[in-house]
Amino acid sequence: MAKRLERYVRHLRYVRPERYERYAWAGWAVVALGLALASDLGPHRVWGMVAGAGYVIAAALACGARSRPAARVIAVAGAVVVPLVSLVTAGLGQLEITVVEWSGQLLLTTGSPYVADPTAVADFNPYLPGTALFGVLPGDARWWLGGAFVAALTAAGLNRAWLLACPLVALPLAVGGIDLPVVGLMCLGVVFAERGQSGRAGLVLGAAAALKWTAWPALPVALALIAVRRGGRTALRYAVAALPTATVAVLPFALAGPAGFYRSVIAFPLGLTDIASPAASPLPGLLLATYVPGGKVIALALLAVSALLIAVSLMVRPPVTARAAAVRLALGLGLAMALMPSTRFGYLVYPLTLGALAYRMQQRGSTTATPVTPVTPSKEEAAV
Repeated sequence: MAKRLERYVRHLRYVRPERYERYAWAGWAVVALGLALASDLGPHRVWGMVAGAGYVIAAALACGARSRPAARVIAVAGAVVVPLVSLVTAGLGQLEITVVEWSGQLLLTTGSPYVADPTAVADFNPYLPGTALFGVLPGDARWWLGGAFVAALTAAGLNRAWLLACPLVALPLAVGGIDLPVVGLMCLGVVFAERGQSGRAGLVLGAAAALKWTAWPALPVALALIAVRRGGRTALRYAVAALPTATVAVLPFALAGPAGFYRSVIAFPLGLTDIASPAASPLPGLLLATYVPGGKVIALALLAVSALLIAVSLMVRPPVTARAAAVRLALGLGLAMALMPSTRFGYLVYPLTLGALAYRMQQRGSTTATPVTPVTPSKEEAAV
């Protein structure tokens, strides 16, 4: 399946997406306005109405070749900038923004971002300790979350208007999305890994892994990519940078309060607590856990099997380009998001963004050579 997906991405190299922009804007207008009508969440309704209007205007402008750049600006402004400013000003956002900001305050006052015995949904902090730093920073956490995402995409060469304006990205940018900086750093780390900048790749992916568990699959994928392209010594330098960065940020809090850490970070996202997670989109894992006897165990078993298959694929057919690594991650995380007992459609931002990276690398003509000869380390690598 991974090989077939890679072949499909390779064929996309010859597609001229600007020809279809007006259809994308029009389709996304339908999605946004539909969300505004169907959702019972105030921030989502606000985003849907504002973004829907922006998409409609963008679709009209995109009919002419000369006005396409203006259409992209309108789409990003209508889907991201205007609703973000409006919602922040009104103090409206998703629960996860409250959780991030509250965890930051807990970190400052108690030394830990976790409650030892959470009793309500708002008490659970399902994120790793690094996310609390966004809550420590002044102002609304959305500015910092979105800024980190955009900065990472820009550094990875993936700052595309259509990606920012896509509902799966624009909605969390406006209402709050911790997954955005995570996947942004994953993309940047994969790009560094292909370049052979093992120290930078390790630091970036280690930082992503300190934010949320969803970044952890990127660590072995990047390791395999570096090993097959640059050899074992460079892969070791990567590991020396990545693993301490992640473990130093996570392990002290896990050891200081293991009960609270387990309940919030492991049990709650997997649906193993008495209090149900609000992440309840009707994807296969949730449907299994809800309607099939023993379905939660089945879903977790399928999740474990999919992770094992991805791990085996890294040994049998390791990725040799950033494009191949991004495709492997998109496939693996797509399976994981679909099979988790507690999941939501917003998690699809991972395969979307990683797929966009694969497409972008294919457009650039990502190299396919697989040197395993020793490479002279850069100053940055030698310092790690």
